[in-house]
Amino acid sequence: MEIEKMIQILIYTHAFFGGIALLSGSVSIISKKGNKIHRKSGMIFYYSMLFSALTALIISVLPKHESPFLFSIGIFSSYFVLTGKRALNFKTDNENLIIDKIISWAMLFTGLIMILYNPIFKNKINIILTVFGLVGLFFSIRDLILYKDIKKLKKGWLKLHLGKMIGGYISATTAFVVVNNFFPSFYGWFIPGIIGGIYITYWMMKLNKKTQ
Repeated sequence: MEIEKMIQILIYTHAFFGGIALLSGSVSIISKKGNKIHRKSGMIFYYSMLFSALTALIISVLPKHESPFLFSIGIFSSYFVLTGKRALNFKTDNENLIIDKIISWAMLFTGLIMILYNPIFKNKINIILTVFGLVGLFFSIRDLILYKDIKKLKKGWLKLHLGKMIGGYISATTAFVVVNNFFPSFYGWFIPGIIGGIYITYWMMKLNKKTQ
């Protein structure tokens, strides 16, 4: 019984920090990029997302609460906000990418596990885990290739920062939508990503025009 109470506390903690992440992330997105409000709300978003993701990972492997979906959200949230925050380092002359490579390799192996676990151990394919695993593979492999070109990395730091941090926000929104059953079936797992992907594309196009 005591263990179940501790799990409930973890769940409430996860929801609390997830709510803060959604609010602060929304403020950071709508505020002018680079100003004080954007930076402050962005930092709150970063740390609240990490706490929320950490509790999600813990809850997802506890007895009677095992959830590959919650685990996936925890992994993706951590990956996106960590790499998004670290992208700010690329605008300087710091070329130490050891931590960045470790994070990307961890995402790559996790993506493989998400894709292969069900076919190997349960003889079936889980669509949600497979799609998320493929997305994780795409971004992690892209990162590892990009880390080999320091010049290109420094030139594209802003795109990486915006894309990854918005990716983290999409993860938080996806969790909120799925938990509250806003959409039927598995649609809630993909609709936030589709909308967020369009928004990221808009910003990438806008930044491309500025650099031309």
